[in-house]
Amino acid sequence: MPVPWFLLSLALGRSPVVLSLERLVGPQDATHCSPGLSCRLWDSDILCLPGDIVPAPGPVLAPTHLQTELVLRCQKETDCDLCLRVAVHLAVHGHWEEPEDEEKFGGAADSGVEEPRNASLQAQVVLSFQAYPTARCVLLEVQVPAALVQFGQSVGSVVYDCFEAALGSEVRIWSYTQPRYEKELNHTQQLPALPWLNVSADGDNVHLVLNVSEEQHFGLSLYWNQVQGPPKPRWHKNLTGPQIITLNHTDLVPCLCIQVWPLEPDSVRTNICPFREDPRAHQNLWQAARLQLLTLQSWLLDAPCSLPAEAALCWRAPGGDPCQPLVPPLSWENVTVDQVNSSEKLQLQECLWADSLGPLKDDVLLLETRGPQDNRSLCALEPSGCTSLPSKASTRAARLGEYLLQDLQSGQCLQLWDDDLGALWACPMDKYIHKRWALVWLACLLFAAALSLILLLKKDHAKGWLRLLKQDVRSGAAARGRAALLLYSADDSGFERLVGALASALCQLPLRVAVDLWSRRELSAQGPVAWFHAQRRQTLQEGGVVVLLFSPGAVALCSEWLQDGVSGPGAHGPHDAFRASLSCVLPDFLQGRAPGSYVGACFDRLLHPDAVPALFRTVPVFTLPSQLPDFLGALQQPRAPRSGRLQERAEQVSRALQPALDSYFHPPGTPAPGRGVGPGAGPGAGDGT
Repeated sequence: MPVPWFLLSLALGRSPVVLSLERLVGPQDATHCSPGLSCRLWDSDILCLPGDIVPAPGPVLAPTHLQTELVLRCQKETDCDLCLRVAVHLAVHGHWEEPEDEEKFGGAADSGVEEPRNASLQAQVVLSFQAYPTARCVLLEVQVPAALVQFGQSVGSVVYDCFEAALGSEVRIWSYTQPRYEKELNHTQQLPALPWLNVSADGDNVHLVLNVSEEQHFGLSLYWNQVQGPPKPRWHKNLTGPQIITLNHTDLVPCLCIQVWPLEPDSVRTNICPFREDPRAHQNLWQAARLQLLTLQSWLLDAPCSLPAEAALCWRAPGGDPCQPLVPPLSWENVTVDQVNSSEKLQLQECLWADSLGPLKDDVLLLETRGPQDNRSLCALEPSGCTSLPSKASTRAARLGEYLLQDLQSGQCLQLWDDDLGALWACPMDKYIHKRWALVWLACLLFAAALSLILLLKKDHAKGWLRLLKQDVRSGAAARGRAALLLYSADDSGFERLVGALASALCQLPLRVAVDLWSRRELSAQGPVAWFHAQRRQTLQEGGVVVLLFSPGAVALCSEWLQDGVSGPGAHGPHDAFRASLSCVLPDFLQGRAPGSYVGACFDRLLHPDAVPALFRTVPVFTLPSQLPDFLGALQQPRAPRSGRLQERAEQVSRALQPALDSYFHPPGTPAPGRGVGPGAGPGAGDGT
């Protein structure tokens, strides 16, 4: 819709030079070119498909420079739209290829080559415009006579009138030929903004001031402008002027843009992106960025705006030491990382594998590098550097180098990464630590035996000593925490990460959690049936509890067993412990032995407790995280008193579980409810356009 002249004059100023902009009459686009050239504009727009660069068959016309100029397209004397005129300067690039052997082709070949050299050149030049929310492409046909064809020389220009754009918008322009022989030209033009849309700061808040008349109805939209893909709406509302919209400084990110338009048919929309250089917006962007592990060798950096950053794999020893880079480094193109740098400053550092591998262990990381002719070398990562194996150094890894190499060859080490340049392995150290302390424990036992003999000489003292010893054993067992075996159905990788997060959170409590995610090495060696039987027997003998974590896949497997009594052949994978566990879990329920030793659980929004088969509801079934306090109470020792810290522990587990729940129920790329900005933000606040 044409913009009233007084608004244009406010935006463009009252300079005679500005007010004397050329006026175009009529809605039709047009084109004209330099003297000597002929050109025409296609009647309709075309698809914006640049295509790949192809070799030039000889001399071709190519765009060399883009030049823009503001003009006015007027429907009436005082109702005009701001329009962008574009001039594309052209030159002749390329050359004719000489025949390899002119004598071979003779005079006939000479006459055949001479004819195209004296011919005119034609080109189809594409102009592509993008100004949110509008994008279009036009095609210009240009012909240059043979007299003007000079290699490497400019032949003139072709002018397009014109592309309409809103006041305050940013117009991106690309130009290339069809087919495309060279990289496309690009140019960005910022149009003047209206003075009645202003951004001001007030402490921690930011005000959007819209100084328009009381009768003016307009729409206001906040969105994230994306380099790739469509913009992401954040908030929209229809208002009546004047208005002052308040934003919290934590809502600011560099790609947050504002769009304003009058509520009239075919109105022109004004867009500004005022926070691109705001330091607070860039700080908020990194605070909102998250690294997410997709598989063991792929990751995703999720952020509201595009982020130029460099990612690197690093390692960290238990104890909170700084994350150190791998030396020598693995290839970084597609490596799973846990730190991200921007402008040589560390911005993010996360341990992405924690939920998949369980709590931190005292393992040794072995870095394998591969060279030409199948040459490879191994070194152990330590705080002092990467110690070559075998080595005569005095470090811990060097002393155990022979045993580590044997474990690697026998398959006892877990491979974390593998590519053409090298691999990364995690080798357990617990058995070597046990060997070192074996003599110390033997000495302690001998000392305890001698002390017992001395105390037995005095019977009165012996009774008191035995009473104290019994109390120490009981307190030690309580300090160790109750054993908990977590069983689940591996429905998908996202649910496995959710289970890993729950198990990691429970480990922070006085619980000893066992889950197949953290025992893949033993599970592969023993088989799922043998592994589960051993874990179940040990858990129940120690007075522990078996947790059945129900999901849609688990309910389907239970229903299948209850109907048929057997599982379909080949229907499960090598690590499916839940299916293997049903062979002895069901007898415990059928014979009434489950109460007191089993509990059930399921996640809110994923499964309703009523969907669990009735046989398994003979034990308590809790929904998480809404019933976390009752769930944690059921995991305590049967005769243990109710701890006053139970609610505090439930909140601790809920906080640790929430990021995994958000990632599962709101995958990256989908806006989470309640995260809109501006007044009235919440579910559905960004649905307006």
